Amino acid sequence: MTGGDAERILTRMRILGLAVLTLALGCACATAPSDPARAAQERELAEAEARLAREPASEEAAVWVGRRLGYLGRYEEAIAAFTRGLEHHPDSAWLHRFRGHRWITLRRFDRAIADLERARVLAAARPDEVEPDGQPNAAGVPIGTLRSNIAYHLGLALFLSGDLTRAADVYLAALPLARANDDRYVSHLFWTWIVLVELGRREEALRLLEPVRPDMRLLENEDYHAALLHFRGDLSRDALLAGHEPGTIAFATRAHAAARLAALEGEQDVAREYYAQIVFGGPLAAFSVIAAEVASGALDAPAATGGGAR
Repeated sequence: MTGGDAERILTRMRILGLAVLTLALGCACATAPSDPARAAQERELAEAEARLAREPASEEAAVWVGRRLGYLGRYEEAIAAFTRGLEHHPDSAWLHRFRGHRWITLRRFDRAIADLERARVLAAARPDEVEPDGQPNAAGVPIGTLRSNIAYHLGLALFLSGDLTRAADVYLAALPLARANDDRYVSHLFWTWIVLVELGRREEALRLLEPVRPDMRLLENEDYHAALLHFRGDLSRDALLAGHEPGTIAFATRAHAAARLAALEGEQDVAREYYAQIVFGGPLAAFSVIAAEVASGALDAPAATGGGAR
């Protein structure tokens, strides 16, 4: 793909973006589940809804209905479920945290920031808790806590909205929480590195990568780990992307890393090409896809420089 091809794809995606996003993110699949995983997710949603019907005053039950809807791609319905829960539990850090995540999915960064800021205040007033996984890793071990996930998503929403300074403050302040395990650490460092580099703080960003080891104990975030090794110069672009094809979260994460470093090193056409592949291939809810949408628009702006700063 040439730089011109990449630009044409990005232009087409921007023209069609609103319609595609509304269709893909806002409506449920009308056909029956075609695979066992989705059928299991449908059953889990039905169980969550049944529990909420039995326990209408349960904060936890309200949270799980929204989460299960989100896993099925029914994002508008998930937000509606969290909103109904907040009518009964207005001071729920959990409901604000998860609704904030889904506002990011729908590219409503302002609303995401408002929810996640509120969640951070509420969570600070209570002991931190491990966040149970709705889609567990192979080991069945959760990697995040309420506070670490709030910081992770708040920093991301601020970054995507263009508020890089506040995003950096959130990410750096939450580093101690992120060090709880290697999976949380590498995902947290990925976005922290990008934010700091976008702010022109490259040396500080590189220092943060010093503790990253090739042999870290990871349960699910191998792609973020590989991206950090690429940022540090320990993993080539070819090695980073080998065996990964567009259309997967793994490719989106790795190609996003390749694009960021390419842009930083002045390879704007290479960065545009990767951003185009990410945006065109999806999956639409992946954070690196959303970030690529933002970054590709910045790269095409007349004032764009170096790392695609907005």
